[in-house]
Amino acid sequence: MTRIISTTFVIVALAVFKPFGLGVWKWEAYVHLTALWGIGFVTCMITEMIVKYIVRKPRSYDKGVSYIIRRNLYFQIINTPFVALNICLYRHNVLNQFVEGNQLSLVNFLETLAILAFCSFAIGLYWRFKFRSRYLAAELEETRLLNEQLKKLQESRIPVKKETETTKSEETKTAQQELPETLTLEGSTNEKVTLDTSHLLYIEAVGNYVKVCQLRDNEVHTDMLRATMKQVEDDLQAYPMIVRCHRAFLVNLGQVEQISSNSRAMQLIMHHSQDAIPVSRSNIAQVKEAINGLD
Repeated sequence: MTRIISTTFVIVALAVFKPFGLGVWKWEAYVHLTALWGIGFVTCMITEMIVKYIVRKPRSYDKGVSYIIRRNLYFQIINTPFVALNICLYRHNVLNQFVEGNQLSLVNFLETLAILAFCSFAIGLYWRFKFRSRYLAAELEETRLLNEQLKKLQESRIPVKKETETTKSEETKTAQQELPETLTLEGSTNEKVTLDTSHLLYIEAVGNYVKVCQLRDNEVHTDMLRATMKQVEDDLQAYPMIVRCHRAFLVNLGQVEQISSNSRAMQLIMHHSQDAIPVSRSNIAQVKEAINGLD
C-alpha cells in the first residue's frame, strides 16, 4: 500500500505539471500517465527486492524508527535513478514518436531525475512524519514492558540465567546456582579489585583502564583497574544479569532503576548513582534478550 500511494503521488504531480510534452495531449495524456504509474510501481517492487536481499535491509518495524528511516533512505537512493532511467526509456520509445525532444539522452535523464528526486523528497517527508508517531508509540510500549520485566527480575533476584532447554542436565543447573557472589578482578599489573556482583552497578572502559562502580556500605565507590573490557567481560560472562550494553560499558541489570528510550537512544538509569548508561544500537537486542530471557 505504501508503494502504491507513493507512486500515485508522483503520477499526480506529473499530471499537474505535465512535463515531457504531456501537455500537448488531452485524454491521451492520462493513458501515458497510467503506463508511467505501472512502470513506477514495478520498479519500486524490484527495488524492494534489491534492498531486502542484496542490501540486506528487510522491512522490519521491530527495529525502530531510525532503522526504518535509514532503510527508506537506501530505497530512495536506489529507486529514484532506477525509475528515472525506466521513464527515460519510455519517453524515448513511446513519447518521442509523438513529441520531439524525448529521446534518450543525459540531459533528459537528469531532467527526469531532478523531477523524481523532488517528488521522492516530498514523499519521504510525508511517510517519515506519518509513521514516526506510530513507531514512537510502539517503542514506548516496549520500554514500559521491559521496565515491568526488569522490576520482576530485581524482586526475584534471579542469580542465574533461566534454562530454556529442557535437555539441560541437573549438574549444569547446580553449577550455575553455585556462582560466587564475590570475585576478584585482576588487571595487567598487580592491582586487584574485589567485586560483589550483586552490588555492582556498572563497569566503564576509560582508556587503558576500567572503572568499577559498585556499592559499599550503601555508598557508591569507584575503583580503577588496568585491564581491557574484554578481560572483564570474560571474567563475568557466567553472570547473566551483567551484560554488555555498549562498547565502553558493562551493566548489572539488577541495579538498573529504569530504562529510558526514545527514537534516538536507549539509556539505563542506575540505582543510587542515577548515572545514565548508554545502550548502543548494536547492543539493544542483547539487552532486551537478557531482560526477557531471565523471567
